[in-house]
Amino acid sequence: MRWALVRVCLAIAAMVVVAFAVPLGLVIKEMARDRAFSNAEREAAAVAPALSITTDRDQLEKVVASAGTDSGMAVHIPAGEGKAALDIGRQRAAGKDIATVRKLGRASTTEVPGGSTLLQPVALNSGEISVVEVFVPESEVSNGVGTAWAVLAGVGIALIVGSVAVADRLGVRMVQPAQRLVEGAHELGEGKLGARVPEEGPTELRLAAVAFNSMADQVVQLLANERELAADLSHRLRTPLTVLRLNAASLGDGPAAEQTRTAVAQLEREVDTIIRTAREAKPQTVAAGPGAGCDAAEVVRERMRFWSALAEDEGRKVRVAGVERPVRIPVARADLVAALDALLGNVFRHTPEGTAFAVDVHNSEDAVIMLVSDAGSGIRDPEAAMARGRGSGSDGSTGLGLDIVRRLAESTGGDVRIGSSMLGGTEVRIWIQLDGREPERKGHRGAVRRRRRGRLVSTFNRSRSLP
Repeated sequence: MRWALVRVCLAIAAMVVVAFAVPLGLVIKEMARDRAFSNAEREAAAVAPALSITTDRDQLEKVVASAGTDSGMAVHIPAGEGKAALDIGRQRAAGKDIATVRKLGRASTTEVPGGSTLLQPVALNSGEISVVEVFVPESEVSNGVGTAWAVLAGVGIALIVGSVAVADRLGVRMVQPAQRLVEGAHELGEGKLGARVPEEGPTELRLAAVAFNSMADQVVQLLANERELAADLSHRLRTPLTVLRLNAASLGDGPAAEQTRTAVAQLEREVDTIIRTAREAKPQTVAAGPGAGCDAAEVVRERMRFWSALAEDEGRKVRVAGVERPVRIPVARADLVAALDALLGNVFRHTPEGTAFAVDVHNSEDAVIMLVSDAGSGIRDPEAAMARGRGSGSDGSTGLGLDIVRRLAESTGGDVRIGSSMLGGTEVRIWIQLDGREPERKGHRGAVRRRRRGRLVSTFNRSRSLP
């Protein structure tokens, strides 16, 4: 397509150049000829008044010398009334041509070696017809014609080259977006989900690129949603599995009890395998849409009733604060339940029996802080614990529980931090942004936001330390 467009533009440009440059060159040549003979006519006209007055040789030679040159002009006076014919200057035209002009009384041009001559008839006072001959060299006839033709040729070549260059650029502009669209479709078909097409080129191809990118985003999002759904549903099985494992541990000894514990362990390993497989592509989830939300206080109370029964069986002290009043957050109830179960399940899974834990909720104008803390040994590498797909290295740890929590917080513009709790163990702090804006970390606004966040956290910590 690109070369076809170039060939078409080349043919059109060549036809335009031929159609305009050739006639223009001929016109310039004719204009140069007319200019040369017009000058010759003016020189002949300068001699005519003198011929009408006198035919004296000396005077006429002076007139000829002043009007032209002896080599470029000649005067032919016929014989009459006892006077011989008089020729002044160099004769180049044939005698018959001079006689014809004298007979017809009309100016004429004739070709001679080295150029042309203008034969101009002039009437004498005696009634005879004299002929003034003016030589026009070939160089004067073609003066400036070669330069003009060279300029026209240069302009024509520049026009052709420019048109080819423009056609080539236009062809590239049209072909490259189409090629990128084809390559993107091949890459997407080969499973490269990150393939995208630049939205460039003509309007039609740009709209095609926009549609392709939108389609690719939807495909990626659908796959991500499927993987996240499979992983999250599998991870939510960890909660009842934890209950089964705890109950199995209290069965005592015996073949049936041992088989139950083995089956629970095997089931946990299978769930871990499903989670790792589903999360292998590390997809991203979609933030909660408008209108989505739940009462965080009610969810915390409901989940703590569930986990408190297990905590009582293991002799764990439990504290809940900040759930006396409704706390609305822009998070789906099922997602908050999954996040809380993941954190509380980690407490039961990775701390010994009898370890106390607490859940605190603090509500402000633009954010909600949820803290899940325990009195265990803490997390040695918080950054590694927050990395997707990395476990602690122990059995039953996939490292995806904290990732579920992180994605929930980031979907609102918040974040998750891991630190040391006031109980002496690990504290997971979930910052849920209520206005849905990304947290600002640079410039004056970022400093204001950090100071406000610091004051909020300090106030929250002081409130927790009160008796």
